[in-house]
Amino acid sequence: MAQAGLSALFVLLIAAHVAELIHIASMQRAEAWLYDAWLMRTAPVGADDRVAILDIDEASLKSLGRWPWSRDTMTALVEQLFDHYGVAAVGFDVVFAEPDTSSGLDTLKQLAQGELAGSRDFRAALEQLAPRLDYDARFAQALAERPISLGYYFIPQGYGDARTGMLPPPSLPAAAFNPLQPGTPPPTGYGANLAAFQQAAQGAGFFNMRADEGGTARQMNLVSPFGEGYHLALSASTLRVAFGGDPALAGIDQQSVLGRQYRSPWLEVGGLRVPLSADGAVHVPYRAGAPFPYLSAAQVLAGKAPLEQLENRIVLLGSTAPGLADLRVTPFSNAFPGVEIHAHLIAGMLDGATRVMPPWAADARLAAVLLLGALLTAVLLRFGPTVGLAATIVLLALLLAAYAAAWSRFWVVPMAAPMLTVFGLYALNTAYGFFAATRSKRQITKLFGQYVPPELAAEMSQNPAHYTMEGQSREMSVLFSDIRGFTNFSEKLPPTELSEVLNAYLSTMTRIIQQHRGTIDKYIGDAIMAFWNAPVDLNDHAIRAVQTALDMQAALPQLNREFAARGWPEVKIGVGVNTGRMSVGNMGSEFRMSYTVMGDAVNLGSRLEGITKQYGVGILVTQSTVDADSLHAFMKVDEVRVKGKETPVAIYQPLGRKEELSEQARKIARVFETAFERYQSRDWDGATKMLTELKEAAPCALCDIYLERIAHFRESPPPADWDGVFVYTTK
Repeated sequence: MAQAGLSALFVLLIAAHVAELIHIASMQRAEAWLYDAWLMRTAPVGADDRVAILDIDEASLKSLGRWPWSRDTMTALVEQLFDHYGVAAVGFDVVFAEPDTSSGLDTLKQLAQGELAGSRDFRAALEQLAPRLDYDARFAQALAERPISLGYYFIPQGYGDARTGMLPPPSLPAAAFNPLQPGTPPPTGYGANLAAFQQAAQGAGFFNMRADEGGTARQMNLVSPFGEGYHLALSASTLRVAFGGDPALAGIDQQSVLGRQYRSPWLEVGGLRVPLSADGAVHVPYRAGAPFPYLSAAQVLAGKAPLEQLENRIVLLGSTAPGLADLRVTPFSNAFPGVEIHAHLIAGMLDGATRVMPPWAADARLAAVLLLGALLTAVLLRFGPTVGLAATIVLLALLLAAYAAAWSRFWVVPMAAPMLTVFGLYALNTAYGFFAATRSKRQITKLFGQYVPPELAAEMSQNPAHYTMEGQSREMSVLFSDIRGFTNFSEKLPPTELSEVLNAYLSTMTRIIQQHRGTIDKYIGDAIMAFWNAPVDLNDHAIRAVQTALDMQAALPQLNREFAARGWPEVKIGVGVNTGRMSVGNMGSEFRMSYTVMGDAVNLGSRLEGITKQYGVGILVTQSTVDADSLHAFMKVDEVRVKGKETPVAIYQPLGRKEELSEQARKIARVFETAFERYQSRDWDGATKMLTELKEAAPCALCDIYLERIAHFRESPPPADWDGVFVYTTK
């Protein structure tokens, strides 16, 4: 449930960004990265023979002097471009905002009105020279006679409202795009050319650059509202005059997508129809490499530039000289001449290759985020990370294919948000699964680590959902062990040494239990309680419990040698093992809980441990344990009724692994069990004879016990209904 909620929150967060309710800068950067990567992969390569750039470069400044040059020079440059090189049109990425007084004409006029007012010859010479010395007038005349578009700039809101020079009349009426309003909010000021130049020129356009949050020029506005209508960008204005200067047209197209109506603005210049985004912009159709030739203005003025690089081309005048260069950040370069951006726009409009964001893109992106987010979340929650990875790859491939299809139609449909939704959901769910698994492992280790060996806890942590501390009923084996005569034992040692003895003893026995994958239930003083088949499933739990008991007894000689070396008493233990249905789980009170087992089968195991000393054996197990253990050999010791139980229980002594048991041991077991059968059938003589023979062959504590019982029954025969079962009235 938490995983589903986290996934939903992630999807809604991205959806809120797409719906522009919040702004996530990293999402914008991802969108820009995807756009740039695709642009650079698909950008056309090769030279363009339709546009050239006239460069006010450093060499030109050295040759012609600092900028701005005299209008006489500019007039000569314009005439050279059209008359010698035969260019198609010129667009100026500069502003001519100040009058040119470098010819000295104003000074001569002042002399004619002052000191030389009486000189007819001076006035005649001035009248003859004035047309040639009026550089601004000559430049205006050069503009009027040729397809030239001047450049100017708008001042956006928040940067002042200064207005200098003369702004050209709007190219489009204010209602051209109704009801859309591309380019809003409108600028508040402008910096334009001298009135004489603007009135003479066939066109003019703004050369404002547009940059996104990262400062990169990916889109440019082709129209901007100001005053009573819309103005064209320099690239569109230059293209218009190159095709004869016909008026620009504009409008909107209606589109119906899934029953919803969308409006798309468009602009037509020079007979070329250019789709626009809703804000009046287009994505700059950058070409790779260096498609446009850069020609030094000084070389062109001197007639030394190659004719083929200018003839019939649209020329844009701008600067790359240090101090004058208008450098921009683009997907291709961090120092890209601004004038070349206009060149790419012109080439793109000529090719019909400008890209726009369709009006339905935002809705499509939001729908993709929500639908794909819901779909992938459902897949991940239901089928897990492996199928989720396949679904993620398929969805990402489909989104990339959709992006490519849109790109082929010159649409820019933002896909980073849906892609990040898909990728992010997979990463989020994978991380959640990892941390959840890690947390489950820690919980398993924390919950069971104190009961089971570390390697068993590690195994359980691989599949924590399979294990639980909740109560359940299971077929299990339980083991109880106790030090015989511990009270007397403890009285012989001071507390500190007694603690050391117990620690050494319990550590040794616990290691043996854990080696056989047993679960420690508790320590009760010197007593140990352990069980098998919980929390980890063990089909051979009875075998493991019996082998543990045998190994515990086998470890005593070495342990006692170590104790003797330190002056500690010898340790003897009794072990009882039982197999049966038990309740296991975390049990206790609100103050203390313990993972433990309960039930009659558990109590019987405890009783067995208590009566081992009555038979002089180290281990006793029940019939149910013998039935469940095919690995070990057993000798039947007795049939008893323990305190609190009416049903008799057969008890056995484990002898060891069957394949390791000697023939002599097998024979002794057979003889004793035969003697026990005669004892139960009241054949006192036959039982006595066999038990005596066993005792003579080797020390036999069990033989002594049964010989004493037979002697008792000879003097006080059991009742007629005696079933051969020995009754214990104490625990």
